[in-house]
Amino acid sequence: MDIHISGFIVQLRSLDDHSPLPGVTLGDIGGKFGSGAYNSMDNGVLRFDHVRIPRDQMLMRLSQVTREGKYVHSDVPKQLLYGTMVYVRQTIVADASKALSRAVCIAVRYSAIRKQFGSQDGGPETQVLNYKTQQSRLFPLLASAYAYRFVGQWLKWLYTDVNQKLEAKDYSTLPEAHACTAGLKSVTTSATADAIEECRKLCGGHGYLNSSGLPELFAVYVPACTYEGDNVVLLLQVARFLMKTVSQVAAGKQPVGTIAYMGNIQHLMQCKSAVNTAEDWLNPAAIKEVFEARALRMAVNCAQNISKAPSQEEGFSELSPDLLEAAVAHVQLIIVTKFIEKLQEDIPGPGVKEQLQKLCSIYALHLLHKHLGDFLSTGCVTARQGALANELLGKLYAQVRPNAVALVDAFDYTDHYLGSVLGRYDGDVYPALYEEAWKDPLNETVVPDGYQEHLRPLLKQQLKLSRL
Repeated sequence: MDIHISGFIVQLRSLDDHSPLPGVTLGDIGGKFGSGAYNSMDNGVLRFDHVRIPRDQMLMRLSQVTREGKYVHSDVPKQLLYGTMVYVRQTIVADASKALSRAVCIAVRYSAIRKQFGSQDGGPETQVLNYKTQQSRLFPLLASAYAYRFVGQWLKWLYTDVNQKLEAKDYSTLPEAHACTAGLKSVTTSATADAIEECRKLCGGHGYLNSSGLPELFAVYVPACTYEGDNVVLLLQVARFLMKTVSQVAAGKQPVGTIAYMGNIQHLMQCKSAVNTAEDWLNPAAIKEVFEARALRMAVNCAQNISKAPSQEEGFSELSPDLLEAAVAHVQLIIVTKFIEKLQEDIPGPGVKEQLQKLCSIYALHLLHKHLGDFLSTGCVTARQGALANELLGKLYAQVRPNAVALVDAFDYTDHYLGSVLGRYDGDVYPALYEEAWKDPLNETVVPDGYQEHLRPLLKQQLKLSRL
């Protein structure tokens, strides 16, 4: 009888000689991505062929099989499973901030040390970090590292709040909490994996070195895009939540929490951005309004198009690419909102809040630039307003540049933790590169192995032939 998925702890090997039990086939799935990291983990192949699993090997907290063979559900609410899910995913978002800030720290420090081209009349070459192309690629990643840290802190609070409500048997906020953690896990891990690779590119040829710390960081981190929920699948779950919310709002239900903006549907479906100058984009309210309008209009458009399909499931399947974009817009709104809310708190240290405000603007405006098609197609902004946002971005990069190294030093990572010759705190990169190179086994001998046995006889033979 097929009921549903249940948990078991099953004995696979004999306790006498450790061989697989009858009907059990065991193996390893083979090598995995990267030179180390996950290759040290035991990911196996398991096949059962007419294996009877004893009843006492079933995990029976949520469901049981009686001695008479009857399947019964326990009275433990299945919603409690969401508590663990929320916890795991909030830790993944926090880890995204750590991994991204590590990569950005390495890239910023190295870009400040590396000098290349740009010399005038024999003068010193230009620091790579002073090039606008380097700033436009690197500073949005720096801003993202801070944004993910702040939204991760908020998710930690959300987990505590959800747990307290679960203990009181209040399950009302679970759907929103699930959508938040699923969406943030997806968006932050995908963006972080891409950002680590971008940081490697920003370090030029030295970024390829294992001693840069970036190749291993990427190989270790990129599986986060798949474990605990494939990122595309998670975004589709967020999209289903958004479609349900749009339907509830249309029926008169007032949304709360991260979807509260949908309750302002009358205004957001019609509003136009009032930005007239580049500096107008520094207003957090102006930023938040266009991000809310974009997210809502994309969700409503998807809901309207699904309603025209022969069935809801067919419509959802056909429109899944658009639904993914709508989910991303919603999640990006959450991150921008939590960054803005963080800046409303008291932040100690002279000038710290001002620098974080600049990073917040960079994060939001870079997203606006990257997804300008969404903002234009939904009518949230005009092409001119998009150009003004780009103009302001260039100014913000120049303003952040003098404090870029200090902003990554603030992560307070030790050289041991970074594991990078390029991201050294003291900036003594090139002696460290030279020293690290001599640790390679190929440099243990002056004459490479194989020369005497193979190359030397060949060269001597060619020399004799040339003399003939």
